[in-house]
Amino acid sequence: MSAPRPAAPSDAEDQDFLANYDPDAFAHPSLAVDVVILTVRAGSLHVLLTPRREPPQRGRWALPGGFVAMDESLDAAARRVLHRASGRRRVHLEQLHTFGALRRDPRHRVVTVAYDALVPPHLLPDIDLQPITVDAGGRVTVSGPNGGPRHLAFDHDEIVAVSVARLRARIAETSAAFALLGNRFTLRELQDVHEAVLGTALNKDSFRRRMLAGGHLEPTGEREADVVHRPAELYRVVNEHPT
Repeated sequence: MSAPRPAAPSDAEDQDFLANYDPDAFAHPSLAVDVVILTVRAGSLHVLLTPRREPPQRGRWALPGGFVAMDESLDAAARRVLHRASGRRRVHLEQLHTFGALRRDPRHRVVTVAYDALVPPHLLPDIDLQPITVDAGGRVTVSGPNGGPRHLAFDHDEIVAVSVARLRARIAETSAAFALLGNRFTLRELQDVHEAVLGTALNKDSFRRRMLAGGHLEPTGEREADVVHRPAELYRVVNEHPT
């Protein structure tokens, strides 16, 4: 015979319990968000980083981030951080992964929920972005202006690596590539995005056949302007892949 189900607590019982509940009775970590803002610029994948101006790890480069307020949802915190760092709100933003290694932040036990934001380059015209390279083993290096590696704070190199790995895994089957382009684009620009993310050259003819056969693009009837070569046809998305 199954055990009897416990009676549902009454509202009065819950109110009495909560009135005497001490949220500081147990140690708990702080909760933060970090945002990986990615774009494609000059044929390569770039990320937004800024140098830390205060300890700990002063001078190391960090992703935009911050602590989650008590009255703030995770998504709202990520949107706040995204807007503060880039001036943008309405871009492709998606939760990436939770990072909670015990000593990832030397100040305190901090768990961060990472997001990635895919932003077309024309929306970040005046923002200093850092180019990313990924070796055959999937290790990510963020380069400075002289070609040397940027030293990232905390575990932000791992966060960027996870973001790039997921983008690579999803670029062919989702709307991720379109999120890195404007509303109108050429097939060459679409191929440039795929090549920048994948880190390899693609066959032009087979790539274009695959893109046009997918049913997600339509010609606009217009061509690019202000180019020295023959203007290419402009396309737009009509039926995006699932994200």
